[in-house]
Amino acid sequence: MHSSNARYGDPWYDALASGWGETSGTHVPAASVPPARAGGARDTAADVYVEVWRSAAFQEVRGRYRRFVVPAVAGFLVWYVAYVVTATTAPGLMARPVVGAVNVAMLAGLGQFLTTFLLTWAYARHARLRRDRAALELRWDTQELTRDARDAADARGGAA
Repeated sequence: MHSSNARYGDPWYDALASGWGETSGTHVPAASVPPARAGGARDTAADVYVEVWRSAAFQEVRGRYRRFVVPAVAGFLVWYVAYVVTATTAPGLMARPVVGAVNVAMLAGLGQFLTTFLLTWAYARHARLRRDRAALELRWDTQELTRDARDAADARGGAA
């Protein structure tokens, strides 16, 4: 079955029915990923994986991942290092009371936990809206292409 046909076993079959992921926030549909399929014969499953790895679709999924993860990790590390450096170099600032017994250090420490949860939520949302469907399409394409390569190899081996 071609990957563009609807599958009843497809976990994404009704994904857009709920309204999630229909737009990229600007009321414009999110950009789709180009298909990984390319013409030509493949000798082995390894050839299929190399072809998919080189495909524009795979590179787009990887690019979407990097465009989110690299700035998120850099931002979080800067925030964490700033917290540690401030705690060691400016203990007077960190000990400054804010409300009652709560001081700046306690708020910043709680902020570390809050940031972790927010980044986890943002990563899961980004993956759901920007990568999961494209990665699933790549997976199906790869499975179909490896099945075709295996069938072609079996036919060559069986005919000999």
